[in-house]
Amino acid sequence: MDQIMHRLEHCYQLAEQRFARRFERPQVSLALRGQKAGVAYLHRNLLRFNARMYQENRDDFLRQTVPHEAAHLIAHALYGERIRAHGREWQALMTGLFDLPANRCHDYPVPQRRTTRYLYRCGCPDGIPFTAQRHALVRRGRQYQCRRCTNLLHFTGQQLTTD
Repeated sequence: MDQIMHRLEHCYQLAEQRFARRFERPQVSLALRGQKAGVAYLHRNLLRFNARMYQENRDDFLRQTVPHEAAHLIAHALYGERIRAHGREWQALMTGLFDLPANRCHDYPVPQRRTTRYLYRCGCPDGIPFTAQRHALVRRGRQYQCRRCTNLLHFTGQQLTTD
């Protein structure tokens, strides 16, 4: 986390020198999970980073991802609400201020998430896998009909897990 904070401070000092104004430093969290490397919460002045991606891609993460997210907050502070997330203002900060490519997305390897499907059956020969979200709705009383045979779908008790 110290390296992230150091890199972030460097980005903010560059911005303060260029624009001759002070920028409030954001809160920083390493609690982000999933496919995103980082997220900027503009109205909360908060940056969340993916700890796993940071650990696995440390050098590029510090060089590219931290400034990427800082540029979102700085662009918001400079230009307000009406700019696009990866629009020309953000791009200008990335290329002109940080001297980095204005890449919208990272190319870090993302491990496949383990998913669980819940098998439902009707009058048709093949079962129908439900997502965990749809299965939860059924458990709360929602009912679904098969589009082919129009019978109600019933949970078989089988769970299918994929990696």
